[in-house]
Amino acid sequence: MAIRESLDRALAGDRLSHAEAHCLIEADDAELPALCAAAVALRDRHKNRAVSYSHKVFIPLTTLCRNKCGYCTFVESPGDPAARTLTPDEVLAIAEAGQRTGCKEALFSLGERPELRHALAREDLRRLGYPTTLAYLRAMCELVLAQTKLLPHANPGTLSREEIAELREVTVSMGMMLENVSDRLTGRGQAHFGCPDKVPAVRLATLRAAGQLSVPFTTGLLVGIGETRSERADALLAIRDIHAEYGHIQEVIVQNFRAKPGTRMANCAEPGVNEMLRTLAVARLILGSAMNIQAPPNLTPPDAECGQYLEAGINDWGGISPVTPDHINPEAAWPKIHELRRVTAERGYVLRQRLAIYPEYSRDPARWLAESLRPRVAAWIDSEGLVKQEETRW
Repeated sequence: MAIRESLDRALAGDRLSHAEAHCLIEADDAELPALCAAAVALRDRHKNRAVSYSHKVFIPLTTLCRNKCGYCTFVESPGDPAARTLTPDEVLAIAEAGQRTGCKEALFSLGERPELRHALAREDLRRLGYPTTLAYLRAMCELVLAQTKLLPHANPGTLSREEIAELREVTVSMGMMLENVSDRLTGRGQAHFGCPDKVPAVRLATLRAAGQLSVPFTTGLLVGIGETRSERADALLAIRDIHAEYGHIQEVIVQNFRAKPGTRMANCAEPGVNEMLRTLAVARLILGSAMNIQAPPNLTPPDAECGQYLEAGINDWGGISPVTPDHINPEAAWPKIHELRRVTAERGYVLRQRLAIYPEYSRDPARWLAESLRPRVAAWIDSEGLVKQEETRW
């Protein structure tokens, strides 16, 4: 009865309490169809039949990082040939390759403040002529803006208010996965042990600062890194509460952990499709009909296909690249757009391309965009804030 009442309240647009959120995410497996049906109804009420994606190129600015997450293969240790920082020429070559294939987004991904831990990172920065990794990131965003038509989106991790303000001038949006709000996961033997930037309070402070500075921001959960279902609900509630104050969280990603050889968590179990569907549905019920919720299609559990995510309330597939791999999950190939369009259509939805800034934000540029970026964004979008219809061959 409590579950039915909570679902009715969510469908009525009411704000779920912490107790209701925990009740839903801990529900018996038999309740999963009801959770998903409510999530779909809520999504369809606000999003109609459009499901979006971003046509992007992935720029891995540096693979050095001061954190040592138990599941990460993006970060390399000094001494490994893959541990390096891209040069400006390399950055521009990747961006130009993306532009030639019709990409609109330049996604900058990088390790967090590697110069605070590694001499190699400091040496790279000295050679390039920049005092910090974040200063170099800003310069590379400027380079891409000057030399291409791409729109930068930056994922540099935790940031101060001042650093966010600097990057806001050269990006249309930013992102940082919250992952979870459990301090327990920073303890010895846990996924975030030895990761100063994964302390929940530090990441929550970044989310708040981005809101204070009106930055369209992407965040999300990483499912299966040792957290409990209840802790997942806590993370979703924290995101909801911060967004309620500032209105700036443009997208919430629900991403499943993938076990990778050579990591501390190589032998840990990955979440199955039902665990993902449960988390996605509850994310929609907690965050409401207006939130954009994404699940990466290339990371679908082996026992599923990504179209099932549409049956749990998502409305976005995230960034897909015809040029670069998913450097965070290089073993998982991006789907082809024609395949994603078919999967989406089979569930009764229409695939539409968006920019790195979502329509709700691109249509209010005076609030959400630096003045210099507004004409560039306006040139790409239609009256709905989505990319003008164009032919996509890949």
